[in-house]
Amino acid sequence: MFPQAVTIAGSDSGGGAGIQADIKTFQERRVFGMSAITAITAQNTLGVHAIHPVPIDILAAQLDALNDDFKITAVKTGMLVDTAHILTVADKLQHFSWGKLIVDPVMIAKGGTSLVTAEAIDTIRAKLLPLASIVTPNIPEAEALAEMSIETTADIQKAARRIQSLGVQTVIIKGGHSTDDEASNDYILDGTTSYWLKTARIDTPQTHGTGCTFSACITAELAKGATTEHAIRTAKDFISDAIRYPLNIGNGHGPTNHWAYGKEHQI
Repeated sequence: MFPQAVTIAGSDSGGGAGIQADIKTFQERRVFGMSAITAITAQNTLGVHAIHPVPIDILAAQLDALNDDFKITAVKTGMLVDTAHILTVADKLQHFSWGKLIVDPVMIAKGGTSLVTAEAIDTIRAKLLPLASIVTPNIPEAEALAEMSIETTADIQKAARRIQSLGVQTVIIKGGHSTDDEASNDYILDGTTSYWLKTARIDTPQTHGTGCTFSACITAELAKGATTEHAIRTAKDFISDAIRYPLNIGNGHGPTNHWAYGKEHQI
């Protein structure tokens, strides 16, 4: 049986992030991907132009339909819109046996548009993270979850411990928003073990959907039975190649190249 994974997130009409990026990543990693859509967005590489939340009963129906028919072994969340949607997702996941939960706490789009309410961030902290195996914030998202500012590597480590105290096993604070011009280093706190994944920074605007793609790759690897560290390292290589070999699509923050890793490595 092929491994099966679910993404619970918003739809990106431009195809670079959200549900679309997740499904592309699942497919590249040889995992059958399914989705529950939380919101429909009108967006492209230039920004988010409109957001329409999916009605709560439709979101719940999507989740129930998946649970009734599939053998799901990993699930990730992305854009969850507001408190009502987060509570619906958390309630359903408490009652489903869907394997490990990866939370990508999507809060702000590449162009700066806020994708969740302030109240929703508190709900993620209180209701979703205690259910999660892994959370993958960038630095601004980590600041919101840890309720502190981050300026140094010591701050990153402190924030990771604060976030882990909310109940999640593994915290990955991504370095793409750091002030380091030479490197993009991710900090991983996995239980009591911690380490850095270091890569050279690539100077490119072709980065739309990087967070979605990274967390989706982790989800796919876990769905196949990989260890947490193997899944994270594979995802780091996957997204690095996706950025390194751009598609150069659109006039703004272009999408990453989901095919790149497959061309460089054996699946």
